[in-house]
Amino acid sequence: MKRKIRILATWILVSLVLQFSIYSYLESRVAKVLAPPTGNTAPIVKELKATVPGNNLENLQLSYAKDYLAYTENGALKVFNLSSQKVVFEKRPVPGSDKNMGLLHYQWLPDRNTLIYFFAKKNPNPVTTVVVQPSTQPAQQQSKPQNNQPQSTTPNPAEDPNQAPKQQQPVQNTPKSNTNQTVPQAEASPQPIVEKRYGNPQLTELFTLELPDSNENTLPDDRFNRSLDSFPAGGEIQQMVVSTFTNLIYLTVKTNSGLQLMEIDVMKNVRNLHRSGETITNMAASDKYGTLYVESKVGNAKHILALENWKREIVSKNSNDIILGDRSGKLYAGEIKDDKITLIKTLSDTNENDRKFEFKTKWEGSIPFKNSRIIIGAGGEVIVYNTKVAYIVKNGKLKELTLKGEENYISSDGAEIMEINRDGKSTLIELRPLK
Repeated sequence: MKRKIRILATWILVSLVLQFSIYSYLESRVAKVLAPPTGNTAPIVKELKATVPGNNLENLQLSYAKDYLAYTENGALKVFNLSSQKVVFEKRPVPGSDKNMGLLHYQWLPDRNTLIYFFAKKNPNPVTTVVVQPSTQPAQQQSKPQNNQPQSTTPNPAEDPNQAPKQQQPVQNTPKSNTNQTVPQAEASPQPIVEKRYGNPQLTELFTLELPDSNENTLPDDRFNRSLDSFPAGGEIQQMVVSTFTNLIYLTVKTNSGLQLMEIDVMKNVRNLHRSGETITNMAASDKYGTLYVESKVGNAKHILALENWKREIVSKNSNDIILGDRSGKLYAGEIKDDKITLIKTLSDTNENDRKFEFKTKWEGSIPFKNSRIIIGAGGEVIVYNTKVAYIVKNGKLKELTLKGEENYISSDGAEIMEINRDGKSTLIELRPLK
């Protein structure tokens, strides 16, 4: 008996050790997927030229590895392989869709060749019918006796219902105990009711498009995630922010009734984070702790806030402060005066328990801000650029760079410049390091 117990205990111990080892391995693998290392990874830089068919390309975006280009052309989403120089993915609006349907928004993830996009189409079943069963009446409901006389019996169903019922004679020899007893009145049985339930006339779907290495002869994996039932019909996605630390997606959505701040988690659950009368003008997510920073305006008051679930904390009360971005555990903010950035400051991300919102000034001067884009580079440089000029602030110094293309885009890591020039029915693309 003791020998059997020892054998059983040994096998239990071996099983626990194996389970713990497997669990630790899987946990480390999941952690690498959900929160890949940031900050010390050098950005990928390529030099190449490519000719993309079509001359009406809009909203051009480079992938993380600089080997794919996403853009829209006449309402269609297209992905172009810069190595093989061919279109490898295309998605057009569903025939019969309304003007504001089809592709709503797309954006590359910052750490892998995966494109997230939102797609809308008509809901074929915006109205559903539901059969509602009537509530049952209490069985004890009875008619009251009149003048202590026995109640009349139920009329014969064969009699004309429009004629007054004939007077019934009292029942003879009725025991005294039954003198006040009544007979339930016959009532029509309540019938089930068919009700209409009105849903969303628009189906809004979330997809992830995973691209292989550009040298592989493998088709992209266009993966449907789920329908967002609470996404407002006709809503316009103005900004999208991805937190790689928490694996959360944040959207600002403009509707006829105002602006919504939506959060989508890894299970694709959706919840609204905005408050009544609030407008979110800009936002950024920490890549270290996942904190969401937003520019919130209510009435004439404008603040920068830090959001952790439902908790809100004021980061800055200066109405001239704007969010520039977040990179490597730092929030970058700028002060705007007369359409110019006059000051750049940073705030180190901390966890919720050790949080102190103390900015440190990194640069002072003057940079034109109107109609400009802003990039926080992988090296902590702040890049403010328009169609012709890029202003780069690094290590407290400002450098001005003239851009040569008809249109110019800087990659999200700040390492690459993409020059765009039209040539007849084609578009010429040139990638080179931003120096």
